[in-house]
Formats: sequence, C-alpha cells, structure tokens
Amino acid sequence: MTTINRTKVKELIQRENERYADERPKSRELFEQAQSSLIFGVPMAGMNEWVGDFPIYVEAGDGAYLTDVDGNRYLDLCLGDSGSMCGHTPQATIDAVTTQINRGFTFWLPTEDSIWVGKELTRRFGLPYWQVYLRASDANNAALSVARDVTQRYPIIVFNGSYHGHVPESRLGLMNDNIWPEPRGKHDMVDIRDGVVWRGTHAQGIEPTTSTGTRVIDFNDLDALEKALSTEDIACVLCEPAMTNVGIIMPDPGYHEQLRRLTRKYGTLLIIDETHTICGGPYGYTKPWKLEPDIYTIGKPVAGGIPTAFMGIGEDVQKVLQSQKVGKALKSIGGGTLSGNALSLAAARATLEHVLTEATYEYTISLCEKLVDGVDGIIKANDLPWHVLRLGCRAEWRWSKTPPRNGKEARAATDSALHELVHLYFMNRGILLTPPHSMVLIPPECTVEDIDHHNSVFAEFVSELV
Repeated sequence: MTTINRTKVKELIQRENERYADERPKSRELFEQAQSSLIFGVPMAGMNEWVGDFPIYVEAGDGAYLTDVDGNRYLDLCLGDSGSMCGHTPQATIDAVTTQINRGFTFWLPTEDSIWVGKELTRRFGLPYWQVYLRASDANNAALSVARDVTQRYPIIVFNGSYHGHVPESRLGLMNDNIWPEPRGKHDMVDIRDGVVWRGTHAQGIEPTTSTGTRVIDFNDLDALEKALSTEDIACVLCEPAMTNVGIIMPDPGYHEQLRRLTRKYGTLLIIDETHTICGGPYGYTKPWKLEPDIYTIGKPVAGGIPTAFMGIGEDVQKVLQSQKVGKALKSIGGGTLSGNALSLAAARATLEHVLTEATYEYTISLCEKLVDGVDGIIKANDLPWHVLRLGCRAEWRWSKTPPRNGKEARAATDSALHELVHLYFMNRGILLTPPHSMVLIPPECTVEDIDHHNSVFAEFVSELV
C-alpha cells in the first residue's frame, strides 16, 4: 500500500496556496472590502468555507462553467452544493422565469402552476399531498412540526453525521475541525462523541435524552435504532436514503426495510429528506427503493436554482391534519409569506417538466460512471488506500480503503491536509469541488471532454503525491 509523504503534502499546500492568491487578486480585494459590511466577509457564512485565504468572487455562470472576477474559468462540479444541479443556465427554467417575472413575482394566492407541480410530485415520489416552501430547511422544520402534531410526541431520531438544513434539532453534521481545516466561521452543527452531543467545536454537555428533543444514533445500526424507538415516545425518524453530509454512506442491504418496519411497530413517523439524493434520478431513491415515507422533503435543485422546496405527506397524516381546527393545522404546516410564490412554482414546473428528466439523468449518470471508473483506476494503479463511490450523478473519493458505514467511521476517514490540498489543486487547474467533501456533481451541460479533464487533473494530483 502506497504511503503518502506528509512533508510533500505540506509543501504542495504552500505552493498551491501561493498560486491561488497570485491568480485571484480582484477576489482578494473584494473580500477585504466585504469585511466592513458582511459577517465573515460573505453574504452567507457557508461561502467562507472554501479553502484559500479568501473565497472566489463569481462574475457569471454559464452551463457547467463559472467565471470569476479575475477572468478565471472553472468547470463547476460543486454546483452550489446541489442548488445548481441543473447547470447555471437551464434554458427551460430561464424562459419560464422570464415569462413569470413580467406577470408578477408573488401574490399570496395560488397559481395554476401549483396544481401541475403537486400532481407531478405525486407521480414521482408517491405522496398525495404537498406544500411549497423556499428552502429545504423550511420543509424539514414543517415536517418535524407535522410529525409532532400527528403523533403527539416530541423527541426525534437523527443519524450521527446527518444534516437537514437549519433545523436546530437535527443539525448533527460533522462540520468541525475534523472536516474543514482551520475554519474561519463557527459551525452550529453537532456530532456525538462518547454519548455526549457536541455543538460545533465546543462541547455543550447536552445528553441526547428526551429533554433535548433529539436522539442521536449511528446509521446502519439496527440494534441502536430499535433501542431508541422502543421508548415509544419518538415522533419521527428524519433521514436520507443514503447519507451525504459526511460523504456518501450507503445503507446496508435491508436496512431501510427494517427502518420502515420498526418505525411502524413503535408508532413513529418516517421522514425521508431527498434534497441531496435527488442526484439518484428523476424519482430520487424513495420510489426505486420503495421506502414508503409518511412525510417527504426535497429542495435545492427542484426549481433550477430558484429558492424552492416541497413537503409531501401521506393519507394518514393528511387525515389527522384535516380533523384539526384550521388554525392549528396551518400552524403545524408552517411556511412564510413568500412560500408558494408564483415565480418559484413557474420555475419548478419548467425544471421538473423539461430539465430533471429521465433523459437528463441517463446522460449525467453515464458521465459520472466514466469519472468514477477513471478515478478508481488511478487509485488502484497507484495502490492508494482510498476509495470512490457514486450516488447517481454524484461521486466522491475518500481517504480510506473501505467505505464508511456511519458517521463515526466517516470521521475516522477524514484527512484535513489532503482535503485542503485537493481542493486548492483542482481550483488552480480550473475545477471546483464541493467544499465540505471531495464531491463532484455532474450537470446536464457537462461533456465527455470535461470528465477527461477532471480525470487527468486527478492523475496529475496523484502523481505529485506518489
């Protein structure tokens, strides 16, 4: 097995950091200007989690590419952390948005597009009733509220290393010093270590008990799942079909069947969040894997990058909501004034109908397979203790020989120095990877030549290390 020379890694990081700064003077200047008016110098704190001493400032996006203010052009395989999975200029979405802009943005009243979108969501994901939100975070907040209202229970179960947006009870990601080297911002997400929930990089001493509202268990651990559910006070389990926040973690064979069986046995609702796993295909993984959630949430790319998200509920949940007074049901469902606005729904209809189609996924998944085959071949040819996984049109390599089965194993597979180096290395050669991981996502405008470029850069990266 090839051993990585750590002195060489350190030298390469210094070299690539110097190149990064030299090639982006205008981005550095803008970042310095922003310190006087923006928290952490960026409009959204997560934008400050890229490697390098300052983030790239974007001039424009076009298809699979971004151009920064210094004129550097990048193959974008981050795609707004899935928000731009459709690419930066999906023509059908642009046409629909342009038309709707001239008709009005938001009315606090429904449009005909909402009916089409609701029926299409049912066709794709199976649940019969839907609500529209601006963010997946909003949809997940509403899902928890509905689950608690329906079950008359409060605690929830989430998996160690998961992340479901800005939902306080569920923010269990591993976004701390173990994942991002020398983070410039505070991370209000937590992981579990030795039975104690840690928030960000500082222990709060909060035990995962009923009083916290959250029970934290490891993915793929059926014994832990049944033990947590057997208290019969859990409102819901909130999970993804496959974990994505700490890298791709696939479910064990039969795990989801047992998860569904056990949640029903103990009267707990199952919420499936496919905000990231919609990379798997036009039906996500809920329909192909027959997951049968009580509540379903999805966001990010569903309207081509226009802020939009959805929550779907099953017949049994709907019956409980309908039996309540209107005011209580409305409070449970939630949603802000701008939720369900005309612009979001016009964009969602066009994106679902013309962009996130079977033909699109067939193409992007085939490209992702080519990328994974190339990376895997390079890893094996150099006898490196790494692996690469694919989830639909999403792929990721990790610095461990075998894929992790849970968040704890994912944490152990983290290498902050290699993480920093690979991101700098690829950015300096015109490719953007997703900051928290070594993740790539393939947009519809990507080409075979783009994949070849990626794989050649990966080969060059490996050759410098070994």
